[in-house]
Amino acid sequence: MKTKALRADLLLLMVSAIWGFAFVAQIKGMEHLGPFLFNACRFALGFLSLLPVYFLLEAFSAKKNGKKESGVESVKKYDNHLLLKWGPITGIVLFLASSFQQVGLLYTTAGNSGFITGFYIILVPILGICFGHSTRPVTWLGGAIALAGLYFLTVNDGLSLNKGDLLTLGSALMYAIQILLIGWLSRHVHPLRLSLTQFFMTALCSLLVALYLEPISLDAITQSVGPLLFAGVLSTGVAFTIQIIAQQDAASSHAAIIMSLEAVFAVFGGWLLLDEQLGSRGVVGCALMMAGMLLSQLRRPRGRSTA
Repeated sequence: MKTKALRADLLLLMVSAIWGFAFVAQIKGMEHLGPFLFNACRFALGFLSLLPVYFLLEAFSAKKNGKKESGVESVKKYDNHLLLKWGPITGIVLFLASSFQQVGLLYTTAGNSGFITGFYIILVPILGICFGHSTRPVTWLGGAIALAGLYFLTVNDGLSLNKGDLLTLGSALMYAIQILLIGWLSRHVHPLRLSLTQFFMTALCSLLVALYLEPISLDAITQSVGPLLFAGVLSTGVAFTIQIIAQQDAASSHAAIIMSLEAVFAVFGGWLLLDEQLGSRGVVGCALMMAGMLLSQLRRPRGRSTA
């Protein structure tokens, strides 16, 4: 169990790193594309990049199981009915989360967006209570410390709510719901099928809105190919799938704390790629976020009933 928990933590840390660097790609991508067209292309690329991987693994699995028809090993059963019912709903929630965040970036600062999105650290255990989950006190404390660190890391000139901030707050709520849904579904359905379903739904919903609200330009898409490849293949196809796999062995509230470290990696990516300076507040913020994540690791529960 400890090995699985450690593997889940390392995978979630990888997810936060990819998402942190993707923040630069999201900003760059909207230099030529509207937010909905960017998300449509991003999640379509995530779907297309994952599709051949899924078929290759399915072929390998079928071949392996064919050789073990009379074997002793049991094959894990997945609930396809549950996937058909809740997979599209998860995709719609992801569409709302990514849309609120992407549109919010048009009206608010990157610092405010990063801080407000990070509210899912607290929203996940709060919503988890509504679903009958229990959350350990150390997780609440770790989340509060990480949230304080996120404030120091991203907010420099005070926090005042505007239209973009309110949209980003909606994104934080949707991401919290998505994390809880993944935490539940990932233990019952095929992880790659769940990824493909939510990517397809998010891309489809984004495209429909883009066709209605935004100009569709092939030239603009071509000019944004770099950010789209990173955000589509790595941030979407790879990272969201790793999230599903990792949350099979991680409590949702604990996973939220680790994934909130994307803000730390975003700052590092800005320093590395955009020549941005961290400053003393940023150092304090990174330290507090790391402290909150490490604190949430103490006395991990043996079961999976926590949020």
